Amino acid sequence: MIDRPPAGLPRYRLLTGSDDAAFCHRVSDALTQGYVLYGSPSITYDPNRKTVIAAQAIIWPTDTTSAEITS
Repeated sequence: MIDRPPAGLPRYRLLTGSDDAAFCHRVSDALTQGYVLYGSPSITYDPNRKTVIAAQAIIWPTDTTSAEITS
């Protein structure tokens, strides 16, 4: 297991954006890099932009990741 996220990225990230294919690709790309999902996604509606906004937390795994997620 690689100790650190790639390219100086933080260990914890909250990805947000319109709920569209581009957002799904961003999450998929992060998973491909080695991040893991942290919790469930959230969505809300932005009436000003008339769009659904999605959010997904991801973390860089460590030896204790499974203990952190289940705590």
